[in-house]
Amino acid sequence: YSNFIDNLRVYVRGGTGGMGYPNLGGEGGRGGDVWFIARERTTLKSIREKYPHKRFVAGTGANSSVKALKGEKGKDHEVHVPLGISVLDDDGKQIGELNAAGERFLAARGGLGGSLATNFLPCKGQRRTIHLDLKLIADVGLVGFPNAGKSSLLSKISHAKPEIANYAFTTIQPELGKIVYADYKQISVADLPGLIEGAHANKGMGHKFLKHVERTKQLLLVVDISGFQLSIKTKFRTAFESILLLTKELELYNEELVTKPALLAINKMDLPCAKDNLNELMTQLENPQDFLHLLEEEMIPANTLEFREVIPISTYTGEGIEELKTCLRKSRDEQAEQVNEEYRKKKLLLLQTSK
Repeated sequence: YSNFIDNLRVYVRGGTGGMGYPNLGGEGGRGGDVWFIARERTTLKSIREKYPHKRFVAGTGANSSVKALKGEKGKDHEVHVPLGISVLDDDGKQIGELNAAGERFLAARGGLGGSLATNFLPCKGQRRTIHLDLKLIADVGLVGFPNAGKSSLLSKISHAKPEIANYAFTTIQPELGKIVYADYKQISVADLPGLIEGAHANKGMGHKFLKHVERTKQLLLVVDISGFQLSIKTKFRTAFESILLLTKELELYNEELVTKPALLAINKMDLPCAKDNLNELMTQLENPQDFLHLLEEEMIPANTLEFREVIPISTYTGEGIEELKTCLRKSRDEQAEQVNEEYRKKKLLLLQTSK
């Protein structure tokens, strides 16, 4: 998985409170808190490099004294984390999320200072082990088998420069790029490591890939028009079979993934016989139920993906790239308008019920 880190286990401890002053009834200061704060251009790798021991401890509260009966609060420890973080406890239960810049999560609360209620003795701060689990946030997630041309496509439509080569597992870590339009509208695109059959069961990069699909707003399936074969030990799959298998892997991991808006890019249209293969594929996509017998029963998804657009492209010649960018923009705008409409309806319903 190269240098990309999407999970980090850390220890957090709130500061201990300060001592009270029994003779004068003075209260010690409360211990500092440990906060996680979402910030752009931050990575889990940079956190690990900055804090190799992965321990975050807040400051101790000041003791009560004759000069200051109320001790000062201990210094908070603030840790900047990337956007798209799920905060899990040691049992794997999710206890928080950080999806937008500036969002804060209280990881460990400081202990109370010494007071009459505690017999003027300070309390220790909260301490626990926490897992920071990163799921990339992007408008569009590229989904496809290895060597389908996802990395090449990302380099064509954005300013990203992923490593590209003619072998199965070129992409070994997620890549993020942004499509910038003439009116400066931007759409973020994530090129995610290639799926293989059995990814839902954590084969290959399995869950490391699939968990990142959860945070993308739309899916863009990229399929090789000439078909796909991972190795001589695996079966050859046509473009239609590849689409069904990709759908099955998404469905088995999380059924909600196949309800996301989806587009289909059919790549490598510069190859010989590509047009004949495309005609056959379009016929199959129009009536997929008539061709499900081509796959083993256990490989057939319960629900087939409905694509908003099907765009033939060639990352080699540039064919269809501009049309694809236009379709992505249109689909994203329609989805945003739908979300806004649902939000307006909810607000209107709340107003009506309150009256």
